[in-house]
Amino acid sequence: MKHLTIIAAVGRDGAIGRGGDLAFHISADLRRFKALTTGHTVIMGRRTFESLPKGALPDRRNIVITRTPGFTAPGIEVADSLEKAIGMTGDENAFIIGGGTVYHAAMALADRLELTSIDADTPDADTFFPSVSETDWTVETESAPETDPRSGVTYTFRTLRRKPH
Repeated sequence: MKHLTIIAAVGRDGAIGRGGDLAFHISADLRRFKALTTGHTVIMGRRTFESLPKGALPDRRNIVITRTPGFTAPGIEVADSLEKAIGMTGDENAFIIGGGTVYHAAMALADRLELTSIDADTPDADTFFPSVSETDWTVETESAPETDPRSGVTYTFRTLRRKPH
């Protein structure tokens, strides 16, 4: 069965980004992201793609959603809507990796959330994750809280599954 998973690091205030970059840089979160997404399809918006420091993510199929005609870059495929991007995956599992607009659109379609819940606020954030309703989602696993040695922020890894309707 195909899974559509949203993966994100989300602050207490819902912050995920600021100024075209991640709101939080936590080494363990980046390692978890790589471990979960490697070998799978990742779907992202154009601005998220353009924020990646080295372009297309290696060892993953990269699909970029954009309405910019003729947009292209090495190592990516392009779709002009989320629905078309998902359709391109066939029976493959896929990960939605941002940004805010794509997360909001994908929330109703996803069946799993892989979240790094960060116990910190970002007052200057400009991109936010959609709210997660407890009536729609069940926490499947949750790690013990850990503290990032560089930033000093505390975080937990959580896997949520959509409740059956």
